[in-house]
Amino acid sequence: MALAATVGSTAVVPGAVAEEPAAIRPSDAKTGTERLIETLSARLLAAHSATAVLEAWCAERGLATDPHLTAVRVPGRDKPLSAAQRERLQIGPDEPVRYRRVRLTCGGHVLSEADNWYVPGRLTPEMNTVLETTQTPFGRVVHPLLPSRRNLSLKMLWTPTEAEPPGPERKLFFVEAVLSTAAGLPFCEVAETYTGAVLARGEH
Repeated sequence: MALAATVGSTAVVPGAVAEEPAAIRPSDAKTGTERLIETLSARLLAAHSATAVLEAWCAERGLATDPHLTAVRVPGRDKPLSAAQRERLQIGPDEPVRYRRVRLTCGGHVLSEADNWYVPGRLTPEMNTVLETTQTPFGRVVHPLLPSRRNLSLKMLWTPTEAEPPGPERKLFFVEAVLSTAAGLPFCEVAETYTGAVLARGEH
């Protein structure tokens, strides 16, 4: 499968749907790991919601009895929005933007960490309240907006040439994307880092 990325470098990803890779070969653990990573990254590039993809993945892998994700807030200082990000979101220098950093968990597995910059004025008051006061994943909160997802970049952080297979905390790949409403109005930029926990297999 030809993903628009190279290991250790960032590549621009077009908005086209990525092809689904072939099934993994259980006899080759390293190849199997690589193909699992390709499968998940391809699904994310092709989808409108990372939350929906991860919840489906959690269910497929049997990672929890309840495959719904929880967005655990990570404390710390807000990351300022750059001029380029404001341009992508089509907002001026004074438009309020909120920042949310979370770990997306399924059961006891931390599947990804995400930085999220969103324009509160383009969400409903109810959505803003839920984002501020609960651990509901962003994708589930904004689902009524029927958002589309435009991928900006994909960076592979793990390489099959490494001697050891990736552990649950190993960073596998990084994705940047902009979310827009059904009418095409951008309202959020995300930067997501996926971990080796996505490779786990549960017994549920």
